[in-house]
Amino acid sequence: MNILDKIVADKRIEVQRHKEAYTVDMLLGSEQMMRSTVSLSRALSESSSGIIAEFKRRSPSKGWIHRDADVERVVLDYQRGGASASSILTDYTYFGGTVADLCKVRKSIDIPLLRKEFVIDEYQIYQAKAIGADAVLLIAAVLDRKTCRRFTDLAHSLGMEVLLELHEEKELDYLDTGADMIGVNNRDLTTFETRVEHSFDMVRYLPSDKICISESGISSPDTVRALRRVGFRGFLMGENFMKEVRPGAALSWFVKQLNGGEDVG
Repeated sequence: MNILDKIVADKRIEVQRHKEAYTVDMLLGSEQMMRSTVSLSRALSESSSGIIAEFKRRSPSKGWIHRDADVERVVLDYQRGGASASSILTDYTYFGGTVADLCKVRKSIDIPLLRKEFVIDEYQIYQAKAIGADAVLLIAAVLDRKTCRRFTDLAHSLGMEVLLELHEEKELDYLDTGADMIGVNNRDLTTFETRVEHSFDMVRYLPSDKICISESGISSPDTVRALRRVGFRGFLMGENFMKEVRPGAALSWFVKQLNGGEDVG
């Protein structure tokens, strides 16, 4: 069993626990269900940075990265520092996150929030809306095409956008499932090995009418510029910031370097 298989197996148990504690009907009664979402795709298309700054405390490959990080402080600093959006990991077992993290952030953040999660059940789509997400991640490697389409339609019906994550060429047939944005994960989820060149290899297959996002392994402004030149408009970065004592300050410095040393404003 590889890492991804273990994550999915554990996720099935976790989702069942959530269902028993908080039903879909209860989720539908959430105040956030009535909130108008903020478009992640529009934010990226209009942004000068395109950075989706991620909050995660740990990872399967690195262990604890920033164990005691305060989600509200970090993401507010991300917003102030020029992030186009923020991605919030809600998996605890492997990434140290919780659904409460996204709930807390929603109260004080205006930029779009992506729920970063291994979605395997439609319950998680309802849950994403109920906790304040503007967009959800759907991973081709863990869903069949029919289910991916169904989950995409459900997310849209709740007012959220969908980021479809691909890694391999064999997943290109998922491009017709209706996602708003297409992500290329530079990390192989079966081994967690990362190769940023993977985005350059995959971009030729991606539709030009969609916002395309390069995910993982990005650590320099020059890499972002190179990815932008070949067509990417979004850049999901987490560990590069979270490993620092002040993740928001690291993001702010990165954005200033990306914009040629100019102040963010």
